[in-house]
Amino acid sequence: MAEEHTSVMFELLHNEVISYVNSDPDTNKNKNISKLESLGYRVGFSLAEQLTKDSSRFKDDLEVMKFICRDFWQALYQKQVDNLRTNHHGVYVLQDNNFKLLNHISTGKQYIEHATMFLAIPCGYVRGVLANLGVNSIVTADVTCLPAVKFQIMIEQRT
Repeated sequence: MAEEHTSVMFELLHNEVISYVNSDPDTNKNKNISKLESLGYRVGFSLAEQLTKDSSRFKDDLEVMKFICRDFWQALYQKQVDNLRTNHHGVYVLQDNNFKLLNHISTGKQYIEHATMFLAIPCGYVRGVLANLGVNSIVTADVTCLPAVKFQIMIEQRT
């Protein structure tokens, strides 16, 4: 019961942050998305410290991605990622077929363009966790059918 209340509070807070950032009519959409992604990055970076404090170091990028799909997703969304795919060249795709933060948006195709704003913070979460674990990345989200989301993570090659 308490977990359900926490989940509802998390979703409401997420929606209010988006509403607040978009309340200034003088800023453009790209700048607002950047603000939201930056906020998510800072939260994700901090969450990584909390979630990995009792864990041993990850041996490679795949282990880090498995951590995100299992533990990190469970901590934020009370479920694991539905699917993880990789091309074994630094590109990973995490698929969530029922992404919690998009459940409140109608499923019509005309609403897909609005999903971008709601996915900026989660993209930042993932990028922040990865950065804390020593993995530089670019994270994007793609929606073709609400509420399913594919997060594409491109790992920057280490030199």
